Amino acid sequence: MVSFFRPTQVPAPVEVSRPRLDLSGPLLTRAFESLVAGAEKQGGVEYWIDALKLKSRMFEQALGQGHPGDLPLDTFKSLCAFMASVRRRVGPYLERPAYDEMVGAIVELLTDARDTSTTDARLAAFCSHFPEDGKHRWVRDLAAEILHNLDPERYPLMCRWVWDRKANTGVIREIWFDDNVDNITIDVPDGYATYLTLREELSQFLTGNGVFRDVVWYVDLLSAKVYADYIAAQGGVYLRADFSAPGDPMEHTRRILGLDGVKAGSGRTRLKAINGEAFVIEDRNLLD
Repeated sequence: MVSFFRPTQVPAPVEVSRPRLDLSGPLLTRAFESLVAGAEKQGGVEYWIDALKLKSRMFEQALGQGHPGDLPLDTFKSLCAFMASVRRRVGPYLERPAYDEMVGAIVELLTDARDTSTTDARLAAFCSHFPEDGKHRWVRDLAAEILHNLDPERYPLMCRWVWDRKANTGVIREIWFDDNVDNITIDVPDGYATYLTLREELSQFLTGNGVFRDVVWYVDLLSAKVYADYIAAQGGVYLRADFSAPGDPMEHTRRILGLDGVKAGSGRTRLKAINGEAFVIEDRNLLD
């Protein structure tokens, strides 16, 4: 079977106009130490890296091995369980004909996806298929998750919790080097070039701290831990309905990355249909 999207090689660097990111070394060091300490109590960082790799393989199985236009509804539901912000709002699109229209938007998003110079245009086009209101901000996260999990080397994680210029919130703000950061608006675009620059700088920080393997996934974990610590400090304001007070230091990190999508020992997920019924993953191969 010919893959619609499967990457054939490590992507060549793309010349883009890079923003300047003034990141705080001490804040990054604190977050990294917090990540290592928290993960150590739950199998170590490698356990978390393996979980992220599994999530990526699920997207590859669902969307990368064939044509995304043939994506079965139940398979898409399985993916949604692992995307925290998406699963809270996607309910109306889990039924036809809305689902078919959404799949059409996904096909457009993945067309010529090896050309990263069109990333921002394709993201905007994807979002334009949905109403432009507060209830549909999750569609940007859906597009970002699809691109990143299908081709993590080419596409950094570009979800709103990483950086949301309109809301002036995200990981970038939490590690910005400015003593007065709470009273400023960070003038950094939320386009592909920004996320790519952030990943490169975080990668350099990690290699400087002895991380030489799976750096792409370490960046995701470190980013999530940065924002998870912010959530904990704010008392769980972000995604209030989905985040309660954590019983362990990695709880918010797990939820941000969608790794809490399936309850242990069962196929029961956090994804719910319009009628409130929880979706159950029937295909156990997706979880192995």
